[in-house]
Amino acid sequence: MELKYKRVLLKLSGEALAGDKKTGLDFDVIMPICKTVQRCAEAGIEVGIVVGGGNFWRGRSSGAMDRTRADHIGMLATAMNALALADALEGLGVETRVQTALTMASVAEPYIRGRAVRHLEKGRVVIFGCGTGNPFFSTDTAAALRAAEIEADILMKATMVDGVYDKDPHKFADAKKYDTLTFTDVVTKQLGVMDATAAALCRDNKTTMLVFDLSRPDNIYDACMGEQVGTLVVPS
Repeated sequence: MELKYKRVLLKLSGEALAGDKKTGLDFDVIMPICKTVQRCAEAGIEVGIVVGGGNFWRGRSSGAMDRTRADHIGMLATAMNALALADALEGLGVETRVQTALTMASVAEPYIRGRAVRHLEKGRVVIFGCGTGNPFFSTDTAAALRAAEIEADILMKATMVDGVYDKDPHKFADAKKYDTLTFTDVVTKQLGVMDATAAALCRDNKTTMLVFDLSRPDNIYDACMGEQVGTLVVPS
């Protein structure tokens, strides 16, 4: 079967890795995600992953702490998640590389675009940790940036709902799901899919994004195979 998307950038939140525990790592949740990534890799899909760190640290809950320092702690949290994902994937026999935007040579490669692309071309899953390496930028922005840099065919943003709605479907029974949106819609309608910086970066670099439900990890594979999944967000 012909692939619809050959190279994808998957954005996972830290909270998604915690499952019902809400904090830390839940490998009962992580392993099904990794098995789907394994399935994608075996089908010839090149997979990059940007992971958040909210299961260990959220900068906005750090009280009076200096924002820059709080964000640096958050970057370290994403590195822990990246290493955990790498370990789970390697346990499945998937060749994996972790690259971080902050230098930590003892545990990961530094992020180098050309090296990351070469790993992808060789069929390795590349996990990007530490966000952009800069404070004041979210991991959604890091995902938008990495997707543009590696020239991903699509940015896949995993959520806990099956797409983008005009309001919270968990609170409003009449919430309307969108099949297709633009990034301008995301910002002007304040849909909360991602922050404005990330949305603008996707729009300006003509990156297409798919928002899908991670509770069914096979959605990742199905979307790459051309099945209609979630909500597609297009540059214009």
